[in-house]
Amino acid sequence: MTIRAIALVLGVSLPCCSAVLAAEPSVVAHKLPAVTDSVPVATDVRLGGDDKQTRFVVDLDRRLDVAAFTLADPYRVVIDLPQVTFQLPEKAGDRGRGLVKAFRYGLIMQGGSRIVLDTKGPVRVEKAFSIAAAEGQPARLVLDLVATDRDSFLRSITMQDRSPHIAKNNMTVPPEIVGDPRPLIVVDPGHGGIDSGTKSFAGQDEKDVVLAFGIMLRGKLEKTGKYRVAMTRSDDTFIPLDERVRFARAQKASLFISIHADSIPRSEGQAEGASVYTLSPHASDAEAARLAEVENKSDVIAGVDLSSEPNDVANILIDLAQRETKAFSLQFANNLVSEMKSTTRLHLHPIKSAGFIVLKSPDVPSVLVELGYMSTKDDLVHLMSADWRSRTADSMVHAVDSFFAPRMAGAARGAN
Repeated sequence: MTIRAIALVLGVSLPCCSAVLAAEPSVVAHKLPAVTDSVPVATDVRLGGDDKQTRFVVDLDRRLDVAAFTLADPYRVVIDLPQVTFQLPEKAGDRGRGLVKAFRYGLIMQGGSRIVLDTKGPVRVEKAFSIAAAEGQPARLVLDLVATDRDSFLRSITMQDRSPHIAKNNMTVPPEIVGDPRPLIVVDPGHGGIDSGTKSFAGQDEKDVVLAFGIMLRGKLEKTGKYRVAMTRSDDTFIPLDERVRFARAQKASLFISIHADSIPRSEGQAEGASVYTLSPHASDAEAARLAEVENKSDVIAGVDLSSEPNDVANILIDLAQRETKAFSLQFANNLVSEMKSTTRLHLHPIKSAGFIVLKSPDVPSVLVELGYMSTKDDLVHLMSADWRSRTADSMVHAVDSFFAPRMAGAARGAN
């Protein structure tokens, strides 16, 4: 029963859903636009100042427009820019100075980039501007920060435009054919853009590994001719977590598969193998709880506030609808593990549950697949192997076939 059907039974109204290397040198399947005259380049960055006043400067090959705003809990300053190619020194941003603890940068959409500065406390943006190249000096982006108190900081937030300008048009959707009965599957490569995910000891980013796998999985699913396939991202773009869920619901997806690759700190030992997660408000174990907490903070990395929780009535309706959806999700998770065990090393406890935001669609069966541990050498070798990725993607296609076979057979009988 859908949420709207439940709402009708209960006699309540509900807003529309749109509101509610070893083996290979690289796994980047889709490169960003080449550096051309149309894409500005950032070549260097520096911080100066102290705990009262700090200046942040980025050298550019040309002047560009900038917009800066602040966010609380944790304290951050967000700088939105046109799309920029960042050619900054290695590990730039890992260490801060003055009021800035550290900073991150990257693409958040085609045509837009973002820099996020983590600050040691509440700050005020005194100035945010860019200047053209002059007298042998490059063009520069300049941000001046001044320490302030929390009350003043919160008052300033209410007066600024904090709306994150996130792309919503880069998600790839197959052309819709009227009367096409094939199920739509959404493949969701995790992270992207400014959010790199975890990083291996050899330097590979999770966002690149899972994108390469997601594109391969899409191709294999489409090759069967049985499914239409959409992707939440098909390039190095940041997509907020709740937008991924809304996308699947808006497309009336029949299945949502989120692709990730885990990592654990060395202090916590070593783990290996793939895991499949379904949604649960209570994590199945401490590792699942840790992973969900880390993944659910992805939006904070890009300076986006998580908001718009459903009201009490909507919560009841969603809970009712999710019961059936959870059952289908668990069924597909079991199918995945059954198929993957013949081609992929699995975690000791391969089926887990946790409160991942991307699994919270009330009417789309959803799983999150951790392909392996980028912090484990043997797993990383597999993740970087095209042959391993192909065999693992094949096993996932077989799991999808097993999941949909009874439904397709039923639909065929109903049509006769």
